[in-house]
Amino acid sequence: MFVLDDLLIRPFVGIVDTLHTMALSEMYDIDALEDELKENQLLYELGERSEEEYQRRKDELEAEIEIAREVHEKLASGRVEVKS
Repeated sequence: MFVLDDLLIRPFVGIVDTLHTMALSEMYDIDALEDELKENQLLYELGERSEEEYQRRKDELEAEIEIAREVHEKLASGRVEVKS
């Protein structure tokens, strides 16, 4: 039974773990969020966005960047767990 587990289940778990890591890396792309933050600043400076809208979006993006950094830190340390 243990031989079957090693041959059939472990490779599957490894593939799922790799896919999970790739999905989290794409969902929490720090560079894309920082680019969006810069775009928000530019739109505000060009007058295409009100100060209230700019500040609201800036706060949202900064919170998302913080979460993304935490996720990437956990990915790097291998501490990400999938809970059901």
